[in-house]
Amino acid sequence: MVDNTDKKILDILKENSRLSFADLGRKINLSPSSVRERVQKLEEEGVIKKYDIQINNKMLGFDLEAFILLKVFPGKLKYVIDKVNEFPEITVAHRITGNQNIHLKVVVENQICLQKLLDKLMQFGDTNTFLILSEISE
Repeated sequence: MVDNTDKKILDILKENSRLSFADLGRKINLSPSSVRERVQKLEEEGVIKKYDIQINNKMLGFDLEAFILLKVFPGKLKYVIDKVNEFPEITVAHRITGNQNIHLKVVVENQICLQKLLDKLMQFGDTNTFLILSEISE
């Protein structure tokens, strides 16, 4: 069971998962060893699934981000779900309800790269693309 102290730890780790146990403990008035035990318990229970980083894709030359909704052709959903991981441009993929089956977030260098990706995805179904203008919350 997650208590209020665990929730405080999680909130702080969401902002900066690289904090030391000592720094984390100072923020919530716990010893580093108590914080370590709590974090390890959260990891073991699966509350904390992984630690990751946020990358500024524009600084790496990937200037275009988009959401793509994919309505998969009948009978092809399992096949497409298995293929999604083969596309390095796809950073996040969800199976969803509604008229479309799959929601993708993609990062590409430019419009030509987006067009090539869409051409590949269209073999699986109908696409609907939305360019991301900016992120309004993190």
